[in-house]
Amino acid sequence: MDLQSQYDKFQARQAEIVAVAVHELIDARKVAQVTGATFPLLADPDHAVAGAYGVYNLLGDGLATPAVFIIDQSGQIVWSYIGQNINDRLDVQTILTHLPSS
Repeated sequence: MDLQSQYDKFQARQAEIVAVAVHELIDARKVAQVTGATFPLLADPDHAVAGAYGVYNLLGDGLATPAVFIIDQSGQIVWSYIGQNINDRLDVQTILTHLPSS
C-alpha cells in the first residue's frame, strides 16, 4: 500500500490520511523521513491509540496490527479493515472506494 504516492486522491476527496505508529516520536519521524510521508504520522509509544482501536498486539508481536479506519466528519467509524497478518494491507483503491461521499 503506497499511500504517499496516492495522497492526492485522498485530498481530492477531502479526506486526510493519519498514520499511527507504536513508536517513540523520534522513531516515527524516521519512518516519515524514510517513506517520504507528507501526511500526519503520529507516535503512539504507550499504545493508547492502538489499544483504543483494538489493534494492539493482536498478532502477539507487540505491534499494532495493520488496520484502516475510515472516520466521518462527525467522528464515527464508518468502515474498518483489520489485517489478518503483518503483511495484510489494503490497496489504496479499496480504501478510496469506502470513503464517504462528500
